[in-house]
Order: sequence, then C-alpha cells, then structure tokens
Amino acid sequence: MRGMGAMTPGDLGPELALVVGAAVILLTAIFVPRRLQWVTTPLACACVGVAAVWSVRLAMTEPRLGFMGDWALDRVTTGAELTILAVTLVTLALAHRWMRTDPRAGEHPAIVLFSATGAMVLAGAADTMEIVVGMLLVSVTGYTMAAYHRGSAAAVEAGMKYFLIGALTNAVLLIGVVLLFGLTGTTSLAGTADVLSTGDPDAVVLLAAVVTIGVGLAFEIGATPAHAWVPDVAQGGPAPAAAFLTVAPKVGAVVALSRVMHVLPDAVIDWRVFVAVLAAATMTLGNLAALWQDDLRRLLGWSSVSQAGYALMAVVVMERSPTAAGALVYFLAGYAAANVAAFGVVVALRGRTRITDYRALATRRPVLTATLVVALLSLVGIPPLAGFVGKLTLFTATLQGGYGWLAVLAVVNTVVSLYYYLRVIGPMYFDDPAADEPAPLLGGWATAAAVTAGLAVVAVGLGAGPLLGPLTSGTLLP
Repeated sequence: MRGMGAMTPGDLGPELALVVGAAVILLTAIFVPRRLQWVTTPLACACVGVAAVWSVRLAMTEPRLGFMGDWALDRVTTGAELTILAVTLVTLALAHRWMRTDPRAGEHPAIVLFSATGAMVLAGAADTMEIVVGMLLVSVTGYTMAAYHRGSAAAVEAGMKYFLIGALTNAVLLIGVVLLFGLTGTTSLAGTADVLSTGDPDAVVLLAAVVTIGVGLAFEIGATPAHAWVPDVAQGGPAPAAAFLTVAPKVGAVVALSRVMHVLPDAVIDWRVFVAVLAAATMTLGNLAALWQDDLRRLLGWSSVSQAGYALMAVVVMERSPTAAGALVYFLAGYAAANVAAFGVVVALRGRTRITDYRALATRRPVLTATLVVALLSLVGIPPLAGFVGKLTLFTATLQGGYGWLAVLAVVNTVVSLYYYLRVIGPMYFDDPAADEPAPLLGGWATAAAVTAGLAVVAVGLGAGPLLGPLTSGTLLP
C-alpha cells in the first residue's frame, strides 16, 4: 500500500468542499446585508453535508495512500472525518442564535469550516509537513473562535492562553518534525518507516523527536503537559466554540499522533512507554481537577482533559492489539457525541454555567435534563451508552497490548469520575430550585442540536455491533 500514487484532488474532496464553502461564506458575509447573514449557517451546513457524502464515497474504495502517497485513505480517516463533520454540524446549529448579535456573525461559520478542515487534515495526514499545516490551521482558527466575543474579558483571556500555549507547542512540534527529517531525509511517514526499519537511527535524536512531536500534538489533544488552555476555553470562550474546540481538534490530533508513532521502531526506542505515561498523567490530572469544580463548563473542560488520556491508551497499543484502531475511532465518536450534547445543553440554557443553576432543572426542562444526564453518564461509561462501549473496547485493547497497569489505572479513574458527574446529575432531580424563575432557552436550533447529539449518544451505544465490525477490520496507514 505504500509508495507514490497519483495526485488526485478528489482524494481531498471532503476538505476541498469545506474550504470552498468557507470562501463562499466569507464573500457572502461581505456583500449580503446584515439582516440576511443568517443564510451563512444553512450554507455551511450544506457544505458539511457534501463533505460527509464525499468522505463516505472515498471509504468505499480500497484503503490506500492517495495524493502522491501523502494522504491516508483508510477507515480510521473516514471515521475521524465523519466524527469531525458531525461535531461541526452541531456546532453550527448551536452557534446560529448564540452569535446572532455579534457584528461578525456572518463570518463565524466560515471560521468553523476552516477549523474543521484543519482537524481533518490532521486525521488524514501521512506526511509530517501536512501535520504541521493541519496544526497551524486548526490552531489559528481556534484562537479566533475562543476569543470571538472581544468584549468579554473571560473570552479574551481564554483566547490569549490558548494562543500562548499553542505558539509554544507548535514550535516544539516543528522542531520534532525537523529532527525526524534530519534522521530520515523525508517527510513522508511511509518513507520514514522504510528508512528507520532498514537503517540504524541515532536513539537520542529519535527520542528527542518522539518527545517534541508528542508534546506538540498534545496541545490539540488537550493532554498533559499542554492541557492548561482546555478548562479556560471551556469556561471563558463562547459555549459553541468550547463544544467544538474540546472535541474536533482532539480527534484529528490523536489520529495524527497514532500515525507518527506507528511508523517509529520501538526496538530502537520504546515510545509506547512515553505515550503511556502521558495517558496516565492526563486522565488522572483531569479527573482530580474536575473533582473540585463548581462551574459546569470548567468541569466539562477538565473532563475533556481526562478523556484525552483514555484516547491515548489506544495509541500506546496500536499494532499490538488488532482492535486498537477501531477502539480509538469508536471511543472518539462516542466521546464527541456526549461532549457536544453536554455543551449543547449549556448553550440551549443560554450559557448558564454554575452547577447550582441546574438545581431542579428536571421539573422545568425535562428533555434537556435527560439529554445532559445521558451525556454525563456516557462520559463515565455507563451501559448501554456510547461511552461504555468505547471505554470497554479501549480497556480490552490495552490489556491485549500488554499494558495491564494502564487499564487498571483507567478503571480506577473511571470510578473516581463518577463522583463529579453525579454532583451535577443529583441536584437536577433531587434539589429544590435556586430560584423560581423559569429556565429560558436560547432557541429551537440549539435545543434541537443538543437533543440530537444526546440521541446520537444512545444510537452509537446501541449500534456497537454493526459499527465496530468495519472499524476493527481496518488497519492504520501508512
């Protein structure tokens, strides 16, 4: 499957659909009166639909390295792209009313599409320079989304922290890419695998490349030691942006990290130990920090950090377990649905963020309460929801790969996480309301998007059989 293929632009069809759509939306926002700029959201949704259909069409072909051998067209890419596109669609719906009063509301869907393109580039990249391009695209647009409300001090602070950590880690990632290029003379991952498997690479330089690339990609994964922006953006950024930024970049970056580590010879350097330590530190730190949060959005931010640790478990055992690639995609899809559903409820409730604001919500908004409960229970891993199947497959793959201690630590972390999710669920049903006023809603778009995401959590969990089959039978290219 390795080698140079033809430069077929159609291999990048989903990404091109988003880029062209974003350009059209920007032009529309410039020339259309402000009262009509709401049309950019349906236009962006149509572009996402075209990209999804194109991605499914590419999945029907044989797995291969397309576009001059630098683009991985396999089931992992397809699963990641469809997950990112679904998150993008929900984000557009959540932001439609949220951004209505912003003077740049018309341009916002274009920023979301560009950011989704960057995440998809990361997911399909089979070349280290493509990974750099994907990181830069998703980072620059992410800074903009996090600080979109320029009049909000919290949003500006969150965006600034996101930018500073991103600038540092993107530079670190570039150093790692240069080191790997210096060792192999190529930026292609397939070529890198060939050179490293037949040569005698310097172990010290290879270790430096592993650490720098791992830390660089940890930024968008939301993993330790580059995780500090996640809770701040979740709390201070616009809630629709937080829903997107805590999920979509993570999906692309985890897949990119898997592809890079996948080609490195663990006989020369045991990179699996490095990633396992990152996974253990990330899930433990995220859970411990979430225990003390009284702000739901910040709690979801720390939860996102802990979920990043679980996702890294699949990277650790990639190739050692035949189900690792499928488990990674399935877990990411289930996590994405649950996380955007939880943030969707926050958006639908006009951004209310203190846990005390959710007291007795079940008596006033039973459907949204049920949606939030489903999302949080899925993040814990309660059957039959998507999170349960995702974590079960991850734990099984980790055991198969010989990292029993990591699986045990993950189970302990899962038990600990139940405490802080119940701190939200319990008061919604059993406490008296903090005030007598009704819970106002943002609008139909946000409510529909949140409920749809909640239903997706159930559907992905119940559909584990037919979904897992095709995923676990696939391989990770290159």
